[in-house]
Amino acid sequence: MRASPLRETLEQIGREFDAALDAADLDSRKIESVRVRFLGRKGELTGVMKQLRGLPPDDRPAAGQAVNSLKVRVQRGIDEAVERAAGEEQRRELAGSAIDVSLPPRRPWSGSLHPVTHARRELERIFREMGFSIESGPEVEDDFHNFQALNMPLDHPARDDQDTFYVDGGRLLRTHTSPVQIRTMQRCKPPIRIICPGRVYRRDLDATHLPMFHQLEALVVGESVSMADLKATLHTVWRRFYGDDVRMRLRPGYFPFVEPGCEYDISCGMCAGDGCRICKGSGWIELGGAGMVHPAVFEAVGLDPERFSGFAFGLGIDRIAMMRYGIGDLRMLVENDVRFLAQFPL
Repeated sequence: MRASPLRETLEQIGREFDAALDAADLDSRKIESVRVRFLGRKGELTGVMKQLRGLPPDDRPAAGQAVNSLKVRVQRGIDEAVERAAGEEQRRELAGSAIDVSLPPRRPWSGSLHPVTHARRELERIFREMGFSIESGPEVEDDFHNFQALNMPLDHPARDDQDTFYVDGGRLLRTHTSPVQIRTMQRCKPPIRIICPGRVYRRDLDATHLPMFHQLEALVVGESVSMADLKATLHTVWRRFYGDDVRMRLRPGYFPFVEPGCEYDISCGMCAGDGCRICKGSGWIELGGAGMVHPAVFEAVGLDPERFSGFAFGLGIDRIAMMRYGIGDLRMLVENDVRFLAQFPL
């Protein structure tokens, strides 16, 4: 290629570049296509530069300068077009997201307490007014506080890994809040009147059981504490929580840490005692176990069972909330559905 035809080629490329850049119309994708067409590895200017080696040595400097000059002009034009396109796109974006300040403000979303929290706070208030204090303890426990001190034999089914979550080092996720009672009796001298609310863990999952749920246990220790005190306390708690119409019954039951032991039920709030899926047609809801503290438990914590007596009982806060608010499936408590939680305002 001679110098004169090269100049004509460069002038033609310049005219085509100007036309192509105008046609891109501040569209960043089209501008990129123009850049590839003229400056890409197989672009028109790249092809011209490869042809410079075919010129006579005396013509190469001037031809190279002409090609570089056009290349600089093309690059500058593309850079300016990219900048203008970015500005135009930003303008369009801002125009599309303009805020009409005359519109009324959006109603702020207000959070709410979980129904389990509602039930727990109500129970804590009732127990405080009855003279109980609130104690807490670790959720990762050792065998002594979770089983051994509670007079649970080594072959007890609750120790099996089908029922209990074990972790490294022989420790476990507590299966009840009773270990808090053990720790309190080790630390404090009677009289003791406490409740122990908190999370507990068992391998179970269905409409009325969760692998992680909330439990509250009560403990009273002193001199001359009797079964009558236990029954009166249970009656008082549930009448204050559910109203004077609630009925309660005690049934004989066995638990290693109490003697005598019993289970206590209240009339089903879902069906008013007529029978439903929640109460399994019986009209009663089992809330937990209760009884007089076993002498072996007192001995494990260093208290004299000949001098002191006491009672303990437990309940599932999740099930209480389920009855209180008419929740048909316990699993709804852990599904984090905002539509469900919004039904329980502060």
